[in-house]
Amino acid sequence: MSSVAHKKSKGIMRKLNAFTGIAFGLLLGFTVNYLARKYLAQGEDFPFYGDQVIISTMLAWALGFMIGVGAFVGPYRWLMNRDLSYEDQMWLAGKDAGTARYFRFTTDHKVVGIQYLIMTMVLLGVGGTLAMMIRTQLSMPNNHFINHSMYNSFVGLHGIIMIIATIIMVTGPFGNFILPIMIGARDMAFPRLNALSFWLIFAAVPILLAAPFLGGISTGWTAYAPLSTQAPPGMDAYIITIIIFAVSSAVAGANITTTAVTMRARGMTWDRTPIFVYGAVASVGVAIPAFPMFMASQIFSGLDRAMGASFYDATNGGSGWLYANLFWLMGHPEVYVILLPALVALLEIVPVFSRSPLFSFNAAVAGIVGITGLSVLVWAHHMYASGWAPNLNAPFMLTTEIISIPTGLLFLVFIGTIWRGNIWVRLPMIAVYAVLWNFLIGGITGIYLSDVPADMALHGSMYVTAHFHYTLMGAGLTGMIGATAYWFPKMTGRMLNEKIATPAFLIMQLGFQVTFFGMFLVGLQGQPRRVAMYDILFANGNKISTMGAYTIFFGALIMLVTIIDSWRHGEVAPANPWGSQTLEWKVPNPIPLENFLVPPVVTGDPYQFGKPDIYDLGADKEKVEV
Repeated sequence: MSSVAHKKSKGIMRKLNAFTGIAFGLLLGFTVNYLARKYLAQGEDFPFYGDQVIISTMLAWALGFMIGVGAFVGPYRWLMNRDLSYEDQMWLAGKDAGTARYFRFTTDHKVVGIQYLIMTMVLLGVGGTLAMMIRTQLSMPNNHFINHSMYNSFVGLHGIIMIIATIIMVTGPFGNFILPIMIGARDMAFPRLNALSFWLIFAAVPILLAAPFLGGISTGWTAYAPLSTQAPPGMDAYIITIIIFAVSSAVAGANITTTAVTMRARGMTWDRTPIFVYGAVASVGVAIPAFPMFMASQIFSGLDRAMGASFYDATNGGSGWLYANLFWLMGHPEVYVILLPALVALLEIVPVFSRSPLFSFNAAVAGIVGITGLSVLVWAHHMYASGWAPNLNAPFMLTTEIISIPTGLLFLVFIGTIWRGNIWVRLPMIAVYAVLWNFLIGGITGIYLSDVPADMALHGSMYVTAHFHYTLMGAGLTGMIGATAYWFPKMTGRMLNEKIATPAFLIMQLGFQVTFFGMFLVGLQGQPRRVAMYDILFANGNKISTMGAYTIFFGALIMLVTIIDSWRHGEVAPANPWGSQTLEWKVPNPIPLENFLVPPVVTGDPYQFGKPDIYDLGADKEKVEV
């Protein structure tokens, strides 16, 4: 190594953080906005001027923020033949930096996991608040709590915020914090790309939250063309957000896959690899090809809006069906990008709190593989009512119904593991029971929507809204809460106060059942989705749903306060409070910077409770007894 590499850097890199990123992003954004307004052609012959200004400003903000936060320091130093020294790398990893490392471009996977967890909670909080605004408007017929335009904007913003939040809610926090330790790795395969994936999302969030001030997202979260090309400038914020988010997802997916495939501990063969790793890799394996479809749909939409292209303009050879296919090629696999990590996180919980081996590890893997493969073959069931390729309705109905088979395999593994187990009823295990109940309802109601004649009657109704909330919120988000309760001691070094968190969770579950059973009721009666006012016929069902929604919100507030208080003042957690056997519970609290002082060696699978410890952590390391 050259003397330059040994020399401790005192350059600008050490002065960059989230605040310099915001400042530089605003500076570059305002500069580009000024130049665009001054030099871009405008007038009646140039109807795309406004969208060009907004899109260029948002892109400038994102680029400026990433420069200001330090995302490009590493590549720049490499191009200048001044690669990072060891001291620089330790600084980037956040060594001895305290809480300041959470506001910097930090490469330690544990810091990135915490950053994702906080970002997820913020997004869920914003999306949940918007949901309460929507439900308040729908609490009674002919309500004027908010006007129709604002209502449509809230529906669209709520939808896309919650979709982004639920996509990252498990693979973001736990795929980053837990997965590398679980497989015996000292970090992610590409630490700087890991940090990049988070800060890209951070840069995209202000863009998305600017949408209501630019006319809102009036199309719903699906942003169907040609409606999206005719929408207010808030649609530009949606477009740029999705493009940035797709890049972030691709970077994160490649990193998680590479880490899991190449960095497992010695002896950790695939049949000894924890099931969470399979689910995380499968979910990003679906996302890597699916999300570019969404990205492409938004690039085309942006070109239509800002350049006068006609990808979706039927009068000039375009087609709205092009958008629908590109969108749903992402939109249905995305359901399993959300669900799989949550379900496999719970599959880590069930053996621990049942004190029994995972029932048929191979069946669980087969279920994950089956869901992953079939998830890309069902997208057109969302378009039965559109008139697109009606001859394909039957094949897509078949693939949609077949996907219930690998899903059933996962149910079998859950129930088989619980069966005759010595159940330890703690909050993570209660979450397992809640998910099984919710996902059963979501799955059964989804079978009706996979059937063409039934879907023709139910399509576009509140029944559909209730169904996908039982799937994404009832199973996915509830699973995330269970995973948070389970891994909270390892991520924070504190025990979650279950005396308060468990009642809060049960309040949320009670409110959830009331809310969406009410939606099933009005949906079967014929109430359409995305309407701000409705007939008196649907009044009782909507009143019930609104009461349930306020119950969820009340429980969620208690849960949030409990998490924050436990994080700050909770009981100090032992290294392995649950007696778990996966590797993340074999490292001390707080976890060392490089996780393992001695590379672990794996000698068995992690679900054989009652057998000797399967990990060799080195003669100088004290083992944690199970």
